[in-house]
Amino acid sequence: MKILVIGSGAREHALVRALLRSGGDSSIDEPGNEVIVAPGNAGIAQEVPVHPVDVADPEAIADLAEQLSVDLVVIGPELPLVLGAGDAVRARGIACFGPSAEAALLEGSKAFAKQVMAAAGVPTAMARVCTTIDEVEAALDAFGAPHVVKDDGLAAGKGVVVTDDREAAVAHARACLDREGEAALVIEEYLDGPEVSLFAITDGVTVVPLQPAQDFKRAGDGDTGPNTGGMGAYSPLPWAPAGLVDEIVTRVVQPTVDHMRAAGTPFIGLLYAGLALTSRGLRVVEFNARFGDPETQVVLARLHTPLAGVLYAAATGQLADAPPLVWRDEAAVVAVIAAEGYPGSVTTGDVITGLEEATDIADVQVLHAGTAAGSNGSIVASGGRVLSVVGIGAGIDAARAAAYAGVDRIGLRGSHHRRDIAAGVGETPDGLVGG
Repeated sequence: MKILVIGSGAREHALVRALLRSGGDSSIDEPGNEVIVAPGNAGIAQEVPVHPVDVADPEAIADLAEQLSVDLVVIGPELPLVLGAGDAVRARGIACFGPSAEAALLEGSKAFAKQVMAAAGVPTAMARVCTTIDEVEAALDAFGAPHVVKDDGLAAGKGVVVTDDREAAVAHARACLDREGEAALVIEEYLDGPEVSLFAITDGVTVVPLQPAQDFKRAGDGDTGPNTGGMGAYSPLPWAPAGLVDEIVTRVVQPTVDHMRAAGTPFIGLLYAGLALTSRGLRVVEFNARFGDPETQVVLARLHTPLAGVLYAAATGQLADAPPLVWRDEAAVVAVIAAEGYPGSVTTGDVITGLEEATDIADVQVLHAGTAAGSNGSIVASGGRVLSVVGIGAGIDAARAAAYAGVDRIGLRGSHHRRDIAAGVGETPDGLVGG
């Protein structure tokens, strides 16, 4: 099968490696699938062909897919999905794993997602959609602290503020409402308890869940600092209650997929449910319309079943006939190395060292995100989240040790990473949720 992957991050690097597997082996050298990436990054370019493309131009994506005569397009980031890349590709008669623009509003608009959850009977946080500061202040007063303020639209994982500081909450709300064009935001009640990320592949009817993971959104150890796109993750979740995945599918994913189909906007692709296991039961924090980053890096590291056939079955409405997924027993942990300044204005252009030394470690994968080719064969940082270092081991502790052994071999001036990813996860972790 010839597959075009759209995107340039570590999520796409993980997808490439999973799609190249034809026999379920962990090696990426097996023949079978041809994978091309656009636009890719320096690490992906070392493994598969890459092509330039503007991910914000749906027709350019469709043109490239047609020119390359691919069998399947897999869209990684949320922006092209919300802009209609899935629609443009399917209009050319090419199978596409990714929802339509209308269905992608589950991620593109938090207000729309709340409406869908209400209609589908999906448990979620109480919320108010606000378009003025007066409405914001009334909602903050109604829900009380901690305050959860969410930009309604896409914000690369950085549009959420969870804080006890009412002035900080109002300031974030004001920044959201001051954007050009029609602006809205969502004020939610705070949800106690740990968060869980669950991905589900769907063809609009059938739902196939993947293994759950937990990510770490804050920039600093101990869940301190600003929200980011994600600084690390791990899977499986040793503390998760029995039957959790079945409960999430029954109460959240399947009702949402059923409602979207009944509403005339079937969701085809990857539905990501971010959830909180609260003292009052399961609650949805947010939906995303694509594979999450960095959770994808650990979930796909544990997948034994070849991924390409499953995604093609979903894209062509044949998921019910796909074989059941088989998972490796090992655990996986990923730590993200970020550039100086992330999640704010970042420093780029610095040379990354130690990449070969890190990948020489058994059970370590180095997945590239914000990287580019430098001079004399070097690789330089070109974005905020630069690398995802994945460790695989017999348990969480072994996987964590492998991941940080890899991190410690890599050098990047001014970079930072968390040292507490997956630390002490034998018990239910504490920490802020709502992001």
